[in-house]
Amino acid sequence: MQEMLLMYLKAFVVGGAICTIAQLLINYTKITSGKILVYFMLSGLVLQAFGLYQYLVDFAGAGATVPISGFGYLLANGAIKGAKHGLFGAFTGGLASASAGVTAAVVFGYFNALFFRAKSKKN
Repeated sequence: MQEMLLMYLKAFVVGGAICTIAQLLINYTKITSGKILVYFMLSGLVLQAFGLYQYLVDFAGAGATVPISGFGYLLANGAIKGAKHGLFGAFTGGLASASAGVTAAVVFGYFNALFFRAKSKKN
């Protein structure tokens, strides 16, 4: 029971820290949300390319893999594993490792579009 609570606490702290950094960037800089998303994804990719993001994943679990930086980690990890099978494997490995998450996002996005009406944000 104590191990599970510690696991949840670590995931909450690390995931919360990542999201807090993003929110601070949104609030206090002129960087757009889209650019912040890309920067975080690329940071996960670069950190995993140097083997550093894996330490964060081992420590925090879902707290490190669920934010968008975890998607970059997943792409890099798949590409590194796929590179063992050649250059083509390096290109397809990242896509293969992320395919389930991307498919889920597309399917759930489609169903949300069917059942809910989009509204523009009012000033």
